[in-house]
Amino acid sequence: MFYRDARHVYRAGRLECLSWLEHGFGTRHAGAWVDGAVASLRQVHSDRCVYAGGRTGCLGEGDALISDRPGQWLVIRTADCLPVLFADQRLKAVAAAHAGWRGTVRQIAARTVEALGTRFGSRPEDLVVAIGPGICAACYSVGPEVARQFEPWFPERIDLEHSARIDLAEANRRQLLAAGVPEGNIVAGAPCTACRPEEFFSHRRNPAKASRMVSAIGIRA
Repeated sequence: MFYRDARHVYRAGRLECLSWLEHGFGTRHAGAWVDGAVASLRQVHSDRCVYAGGRTGCLGEGDALISDRPGQWLVIRTADCLPVLFADQRLKAVAAAHAGWRGTVRQIAARTVEALGTRFGSRPEDLVVAIGPGICAACYSVGPEVARQFEPWFPERIDLEHSARIDLAEANRRQLLAAGVPEGNIVAGAPCTACRPEEFFSHRRNPAKASRMVSAIGIRA
């Protein structure tokens, strides 16, 4: 599902199959691996989606970027939060979202599906979505004030009124399913950023030394 290339960038096989698409999930060794025009955001753990529209540089506050313009990278920076990349196979539109726990609670992944539909007419069934490297449930313990906010996506759990371990990738996967993205179009199972210090920065593991890693998606010019 995911593989690491010679530049220390992870690729999702389903996205790699789209000849018109460029994408990747950076590691601590990848550096500034993205070449060309870049659009980014001041990430604020929101549910706000921003249309890039061929613009470059920082486009303001938000946590997801959408575009249908060739020759432009949509960039997300993370260090335990999830980078989530979207591609519309039919219309050739793309999106990149930043999903920490706050963004996940605000359903940033589902809001991105909605934004693609509103702006471009994307249908959920045409989307391929890859949930990139982030902190895994085994490494991510939160207090009850955070855990109980995940009850809508984990109704089977009876421990969320207490400190609990939260699977952010699974919560986002369930939200994408609820938004209409087919299960077979969701790529999950990326490595954990906290488990692999040799590969990834992790804010939870070492907040004082956690730089951010670049994940990006774009349409080939």
